[in-house]
Amino acid sequence: MTLATTPARGSLLVVPLLAGGLVMIALGVYGRAHTPTGFAIGIAGFSGALAMKAWLTTGAAVLAIVQVLSALSMWGRLGVTIPPAVHRWSGRLAFLLTIPVAFHCLYALGLQYDVLRVMIHSLLGCFFYGVFTAKMLALPRKGLPGWTFPLLGGAVFVALVGLWLTSSLWFFTTFGVKV
Repeated sequence: MTLATTPARGSLLVVPLLAGGLVMIALGVYGRAHTPTGFAIGIAGFSGALAMKAWLTTGAAVLAIVQVLSALSMWGRLGVTIPPAVHRWSGRLAFLLTIPVAFHCLYALGLQYDVLRVMIHSLLGCFFYGVFTAKMLALPRKGLPGWTFPLLGGAVFVALVGLWLTSSLWFFTTFGVKV
């Protein structure tokens, strides 16, 4: 690969990154413009909305660790072979676990910036879905630079861990471990 081909390969990322940026902005604008309802929807047997969100986010974070390990295996960096299906399905399940959490956050709470922890959490949520969108749109593209998926996947992981730290960890240390 020469330097002359690098910009052309990098340009394949323009559409996925623009789409991801639009998702981030759209979620932020909706979260700010929408009048929060203040109540939970469908907490599915949990004691409350915060417990539901804390446990679903914890499940997604555990699956994100599986994502990192299986990605390292696919790239030959782990020393053991984990089937690619493990990576695909752990990612799908992790994403599905985030949907009710995000829905509740946007619908019931909106994007908030009064408390630093909550502001960081709100911005990380928008970033998570934006970078996830970019990664998913980049996957079918051939000829991308080798750093594309480690960078995008790493950003998704860091955002999810940040979401867990600013929500689930806060919940478990503030209210205790309860369902």
